[in-house]
Amino acid sequence: MELNTAAAVIRFATEAEEQSAKFYDDRAKKNKEVKETFLSFARENKKNMALVKRAYYGVISDALKACFSFEGLTVDEYLFNTEFDEKAGLSEIIKMSLEMENKIQKFYQRAGELSESLLADVPIALKKVAENRNERKQKLESLLDRIRQLK
Repeated sequence: MELNTAAAVIRFATEAEEQSAKFYDDRAKKNKEVKETFLSFARENKKNMALVKRAYYGVISDALKACFSFEGLTVDEYLFNTEFDEKAGLSEIIKMSLEMENKIQKFYQRAGELSESLLADVPIALKKVAENRNERKQKLESLLDRIRQLK
C-alpha cells in the first residue's frame, strides 16, 4: 500500500509511534536492565507524535491533505513486528528494537525527503524525528555491545 497523502503519512507515523511506545512500555516492565532506557523511548515517542502532528496541522490545507503526493512511499517497506517471545533474551529484544527503529527512522527520513516541497515545517519535523531515531539506534547498539561483553 502506498502512502499517497500527507494525512496517510501522518496516520502511519502515529501508528508507528504508538506501536513502538507500547513495545517499549511492555519490555520495560519485563526487563529491569533496560527499564529506564525503554521508558524514556516510550516518552520520546509521544513527543515525536506531537512534533509531527503540530507541524502538519499548522500548515494543513485541503491541497496538502488530499492532493500532495508522497510518490514512492510504500507502507510495506516500513512495517515492523512488535510481537515477541516471552522467553526472548535481552539481546534478542534489543535486536528486535534495532530492526524496528531502523524501519521507523527510514520512514521518517524518506517522508521528510519527499515532503521538501511543502512548507518547511513538515519536512523539518519528519527529519528531526529521523535524527532522534538514529540516536536511539546508537543507544541500542551500545546496549547490545555491553550485553555481548558481559557474556
